[in-house]
Amino acid sequence: MADPRGFLKVRQRETQPRRPVPVRIMDWKEVYEAQEKGVLKSQAGRCMDCGVPFCHQGCPLGNLIPEWNDLVWRDKGEEAIERLHATNNFPEWTGRLCPAPCEASCVLGINQPAVTIKQVEVSIIDEAFDNGWVNPLPPHRLTGKTVAVVGSGPAGLAAAQQLTRVGHTVAVYERDDKIGGLLRYGIPDFKMEKEQVDRRLEQMKAEGTRFRTGVAVGTDVTWEQLRRRYDAVVIATGATVPRDLPIPGRDLEGVHFAMDYLVPSNRVVAGESPENHIDARGKHVVILGGGDTGADCIGTAHRHQAASVTTLAIGKQPPLERAGHQPWPTFPTLFEVASAHEEGGERTYLASTVEFVGEDGKLTGVKVAETEFVDGKRLPKAGTERIIPADLVFLSLGFTGAEPAGITEQVNAEFDGRGNVARDGYYMTSTEGVFVAGDAGRGQSLIVWAIAEGRAAAAAVDKYLMGSTILPAPVAPTDRAIAVL
Repeated sequence: MADPRGFLKVRQRETQPRRPVPVRIMDWKEVYEAQEKGVLKSQAGRCMDCGVPFCHQGCPLGNLIPEWNDLVWRDKGEEAIERLHATNNFPEWTGRLCPAPCEASCVLGINQPAVTIKQVEVSIIDEAFDNGWVNPLPPHRLTGKTVAVVGSGPAGLAAAQQLTRVGHTVAVYERDDKIGGLLRYGIPDFKMEKEQVDRRLEQMKAEGTRFRTGVAVGTDVTWEQLRRRYDAVVIATGATVPRDLPIPGRDLEGVHFAMDYLVPSNRVVAGESPENHIDARGKHVVILGGGDTGADCIGTAHRHQAASVTTLAIGKQPPLERAGHQPWPTFPTLFEVASAHEEGGERTYLASTVEFVGEDGKLTGVKVAETEFVDGKRLPKAGTERIIPADLVFLSLGFTGAEPAGITEQVNAEFDGRGNVARDGYYMTSTEGVFVAGDAGRGQSLIVWAIAEGRAAAAAVDKYLMGSTILPAPVAPTDRAIAVL
């Protein structure tokens, strides 16, 4: 354990400092600065000898949090990264992008601010990269078995790395021109610079994982061809079908899905010149949806120097503290101020979008009304309508599931009622030898769940190919741990 009296001596929770708003909105560099070493050690030392570390159950990966907190407090960084990598392939991603359900489960959080687990995690991996402690782990021997992983997001890459390390020949197929999925083109650089993806890919290449970019499985190569060519196939294409809002004016010029804005913007930051780039400079921007993707749109619009940025959410503003129906150690829904919200803009709750209004086919405003609750339904309240000026609207309303094109016809895989690829308790679809992991089978979820499912699916694939496996399986499709594979 860390300092036995640390949580008594250091009661204040100190998180990573953020760069000043006027400075950071002028570039696309990461918002956060590195934590001072002494402060980091004292924060890690707040991890208490709680007996039952509920942070383990809060983390889908089962990260050994008390162990690496202790090692950071003792200034044993090389040992800390070994313990962190034992359960997490990509802590540099989760340490930047995960909402940290582990912190919501921290025992110290019952009556004090929780340990800064996420901050300690990212510091461990950043120090490891800086000191050359992250090295390739190629297999000692090859099994002769081949696996195709379709999709290069966190689930696909986690599955690919695990399967490569036990000796299978793995090829990752990605329809974009670069590997990374939404990590590459969906997440803005101010949240995670792409160096964090590239240097991990270098490790994977050195281990033997092969990458096939610019290949759309289902058209450029069929799923049936993959099934004939490989001993197993893993579907890790994500839940990429956006939820639409079919109200009057939806077809006006200026109404876009959030990803239609974020992806080209990220390409521009990467030095490319996409044809469909949307520039919000000098425009009034309205974002529908208050989640992480909406916050990404806010931060991007600020850096484009938009005239105004307004976020509309149909529901109530979440509470500042845990509600009674979300007791510790559950992950509560709380009102949060992300870095993008600090940078400006207006957040409006209980706002029902009624209509997109415009002139000559172009968007000029959004008609909204107050939300009222009738028989459990959220409806616009008559007589409260008003129009918000808008040149651009970005729909950030979540995703409805995986893209069925090709999978349904060529794999004969079934879909469940939520639009996800159906699977059994060992991640296999209704077609033998074809597995699914991450958002494609789970639905839209957290990056930490994607990595956990990628690792668990890899264990299931390895057992299918070899009869047994030594790979850990942190979660099952039912969210319960797989005891034996």
